[in-house]
Amino acid sequence: MSSTITISDEDFLKFKEYFYRKTGIIFDYSKRYFVDKRLIERIEATESENFRSYFNMLRFEASGNELQSLVNTMTVNETYFFREEYQFKCLVNSLLDEITRKKTDKSPIRIWSVPSSSGEEPYSIAIYLLEHWAGIEEWDVEIMSSDIDTEIIAQAKQGHYSARSVQHLPKTFLAKYFHYQDDGYQICDELRAAVEFSRVNIMEPSEVRAYRNMDIIFCRNLLIYFDDAARRQVAEMFFDAMKAGGFVCLGHSESMSRISSLFRVRKFPEAIVYQKPWEA
Repeated sequence: MSSTITISDEDFLKFKEYFYRKTGIIFDYSKRYFVDKRLIERIEATESENFRSYFNMLRFEASGNELQSLVNTMTVNETYFFREEYQFKCLVNSLLDEITRKKTDKSPIRIWSVPSSSGEEPYSIAIYLLEHWAGIEEWDVEIMSSDIDTEIIAQAKQGHYSARSVQHLPKTFLAKYFHYQDDGYQICDELRAAVEFSRVNIMEPSEVRAYRNMDIIFCRNLLIYFDDAARRQVAEMFFDAMKAGGFVCLGHSESMSRISSLFRVRKFPEAIVYQKPWEA
């Protein structure tokens, strides 16, 4: 039975502006069907009469639980292991060597992966370090990963994946780091313990203050959902969160040069990345 609830043009505009203020994510009219469908799902799930009553509840609910449920519904989590692998090669062949050469102490190397999605990226980083970076024997590495979606973080912590998610992994890695089960692959406990997952809205300054002294940040294919103002805010937040000389890795279609002049463009054999200047 089809729903009798509808989302008007005015409703869509109100929601679009509200969601942007809360998350930095902007929905244009090409996403109208996607947004309407998921809004109606939440209106019905909360037994609201219509968009107006749901929107009022959403804005004034003290707990913020419904906003979180809505965010979980609206965010897209599409990824797989070893996605854009050339950046992992750059990490172990170029970035880490430069960072460790410049380190004056033996403090841990801090890597932040945001958004975590269902965990494929931070776990890929861990596997790549174990398999391809000799320095792992000498240096402590802290891998942190965050997302705005609480449900997807729970999936990441669980570490259970479909055959599609692991299709680009070498069979030797699959056998070494995963346990095959009837409905997919379970990542080993050692790797699950190697990544610290947390819920963070990177558009909320109070929520990112704990992320400091980062050596490397992976933020791939997130900024494409933001407008220019939100991208600049994220770039400034990353700059503050990083140690001097730290690197940011963006998605292949994203460019920090078009967002902010705070970072230097660094061209390595494997990838183009963006560096917080050493003298900053």
